[in-house]
Amino acid sequence: MSNPLTRADVEHVAKLARLALSEEEVEQFTVQLGAILEHAADVAALDTSGVPPTSHPIPLSNVLRPDEVRPTLERDDVLAMAPAEEDGRFRVPRILGEET
Repeated sequence: MSNPLTRADVEHVAKLARLALSEEEVEQFTVQLGAILEHAADVAALDTSGVPPTSHPIPLSNVLRPDEVRPTLERDDVLAMAPAEEDGRFRVPRILGEET
């Protein structure tokens, strides 16, 4: 199959994308993008009428553990390890409303 993509096509796309391509890059991308479009045409030509749509090629199942209530650390113990604490919560530096 001949290359359906022309040099002018690549130059036009480069202009739309505001890319400055050298002559060598135009030649290289003409060949590479032509091969990609050829492959896409091959895939588009396949009969997929019997293939159901999928979101992932491999069937997935939920791999998360069950959500169960478990013992946690005491609030006072955690806050004792924090650099700063205020009103039973972590105190963090203010980041909004300050001018630099």
